Amino acid sequence: MKLQHKHIAFLAGPGFEDLEFWAVYMRLVEEGARVTVVGLKAGEVYASKSGGLSAKAEVAAADVTPDQFDAVVIPGGWAPDKIRRYEAVTSLVKGIHDQGKIVGMICHAGLVGISAKIVAGRRAAGSLGIKDDLVNAGAIWVDAPALRDGNQVWGRVVEDIPAFNRELVKALAE
Repeated sequence: MKLQHKHIAFLAGPGFEDLEFWAVYMRLVEEGARVTVVGLKAGEVYASKSGGLSAKAEVAAADVTPDQFDAVVIPGGWAPDKIRRYEAVTSLVKGIHDQGKIVGMICHAGLVGISAKIVAGRRAAGSLGIKDDLVNAGAIWVDAPALRDGNQVWGRVVEDIPAFNRELVKALAE
């Protein structure tokens, strides 16, 4: 178990992508990480964009600090566009990033990275749907299943979850 001493914030919001949430969440738990689901309000239950699976926020973003975590992971779906509108979310992500800790983003999660102002000058992947947003925010677009640039780990889409998980676990284990 490579991540048994890691505490990871895992962001949830309305319309998250089921597999990008649960497949990544379970992989981190499998490696021994303590994963805390962070949402807009503690106890709030969020439906996935397909309506198949839900996730319950254990804590609110406004009630935690970057010091409490070793990393943050942001799944895609429609949730990133909704949660990036909240200063508590972007402050948490920026704070974790600025402390040199890992920020994992897959698919549309880069929208949160854009709003947290952490993508300029960095290589970035993600859904083709946010390519222009990333480029306009100063990121360097790379069409790759997964990549790491410093303390940022990127995944492209659902089909690339295995590559994203490998890159994420490797970065977190260092």
